[in-house]
Amino acid sequence: MTRAAGRSLLGISTPLAITYDVALLDLDGVVYVGPDPIPTAAPALAKARAAGMRLAFVTNNASRDPAAVAAHLVALGVPAEAAEVVTSSQAAATVLAERLGIGASVLVTGSAALRSAVELAGLRVVTSSDDRPDAVVQGYSPDLRYADLAETALAVRAGALWVATNTDSTLPSARGLLPGNGSLVALVAVATGRRPIVAGKPQLPMHAEGVRRTGATNPLVVGDRLDTDIEGANVADTDSLLVLTGVTAATDLVDVSVEHRPTFLAADLTGLVDTQPDVERDGLTMRCAGWTASADQSDGRVAIRVDGDGRPIDGLRAVLTAAWAARDAGAAAADASPALRRLGFA
Repeated sequence: MTRAAGRSLLGISTPLAITYDVALLDLDGVVYVGPDPIPTAAPALAKARAAGMRLAFVTNNASRDPAAVAAHLVALGVPAEAAEVVTSSQAAATVLAERLGIGASVLVTGSAALRSAVELAGLRVVTSSDDRPDAVVQGYSPDLRYADLAETALAVRAGALWVATNTDSTLPSARGLLPGNGSLVALVAVATGRRPIVAGKPQLPMHAEGVRRTGATNPLVVGDRLDTDIEGANVADTDSLLVLTGVTAATDLVDVSVEHRPTFLAADLTGLVDTQPDVERDGLTMRCAGWTASADQSDGRVAIRVDGDGRPIDGLRAVLTAAWAARDAGAAAADASPALRRLGFA
């Protein structure tokens, strides 16, 4: 039931787990945060499976192979098999094989998991730019050295096809955000004056890899990041569910651009087995499950107000629909701070 990508939130009277055949699930911020599970995730995913929805765990992280990711999920109480895990390493390997053909030589800059994905795709791994590789693939590894990046730059300068698993500028850690693969890709880009083909979210190869491996006919992208999960779903013209357990907060959604708007919204993964109340529209006044939100304009500014009672997440649906409608009507920005405080999302 794909709608025009990113226009507004949709309502649906049946649970998402029944409507969509496969959930393409991001991991960090959706199923777990760092080493810790999100408490509602495992029960919600079990209910989604029981309703007939298949699960695929789709990650931009190229440093771990599918078996390691599945083992981590099992340890957190989420049953998973390696075949249900889709990584940006696999997506990158598919891009290489499709462009170069089986047996092409590839310089791998990254983890053992990335090397394994390249080999499984029927490509030949080389270790030096002196081997004149047909391509170089770059992914994150905490063990990368300057010498590895130097070999990458030399191969790229010599004309090798350059593929990056992803361009996430940062990655989370217990100590805070660390430089991600995108930061290292930027270093090579500055040194060579070239830009890579990107396989990971939000680019299409990652989505296509998930659909191909699962055989999905009506997938739902589930994530916590606007610039990877939600943008990637909209690029692929696929419906999406944004959960508020990760990096995106309600305050981030008020003035969000069209390409970053999800189809559905939920506090956490219980949204997979819940209904999504429709938002009734009357100009810039929106009603959703007991809540009424309106966009009032004065002195060139738009203020979003909300009244009513019910689940806060339904009030947030009304508030966001009003804010997005005001923006689409030409408002530069909307102030929803009082409404978000009223709902407990400030």
